[in-house]
Amino acid sequence: MLPAVQTPTLAADIAALAARYRRANGPVMRLLNRLGGRLEAQFDALPEGWRRQVEQATARALETSYLMAGKAPDLGDRLPFAAAMVSGAAGGAGGLVTSVAEIPLTVTLFFNTIRAVAREAGFDPDTDAVRAECLAVFAAGSPVEGDDGVNTSFLTARLTLTGAALQSLITTIAPRLALVLGQKLAAQAVPVIGAVSGAGLNAAYLGYYRELARVRFGLLRLAETHGADIVQSEFRLAVTPPRIIHA
Repeated sequence: MLPAVQTPTLAADIAALAARYRRANGPVMRLLNRLGGRLEAQFDALPEGWRRQVEQATARALETSYLMAGKAPDLGDRLPFAAAMVSGAAGGAGGLVTSVAEIPLTVTLFFNTIRAVAREAGFDPDTDAVRAECLAVFAAGSPVEGDDGVNTSFLTARLTLTGAALQSLITTIAPRLALVLGQKLAAQAVPVIGAVSGAGLNAAYLGYYRELARVRFGLLRLAETHGADIVQSEFRLAVTPPRIIHA
């Protein structure tokens, strides 16, 4: 079998998605990455019980968001940011207690925004496979771990999730998302200051995951036409900085 050939149209589409990916990792995300170690240290300094609560709340929120998908109203492009900022401000205003309580609403806002992106890309976000792909966006890259953001498997959309498979997927994703939310919680832990931090960070994370979803579902759409292997290979090439070879 001859290898797939990249067409001019595919090249242009890949370049556009690569540019979108780079915008997702813009100045705010780069700043968060630089602060990541400090925020992680603050989170690690919290009592173990709090850290465990964050991961458990995140896992429950992911499962609830998946199971309740389609029952939340479509908030359009701008309202999710306003809602995320209000949620983050409310969560940060009372320190740790309200920050943990805010997690379900924040995760639901993130997930519903990702579902809206799937719909924009022509996928049915109410099917099990696409909802699973929406969950997988959270594992495709993290705004605070320095990931490349292109851990993009094209297998999920071809699987029908059983209850056990869904739990396995959530078990894989929850710790990564909990780390993101936990570091946000660390920034929110101081009342008043936390309210401002929570609002801004929620908006930044929402924008990040929405852009990552647009990249992911754009790649999935291209994979249907051109094949997953060439799409993923060319995208990785497009977003990987050139290596400097010293003489």
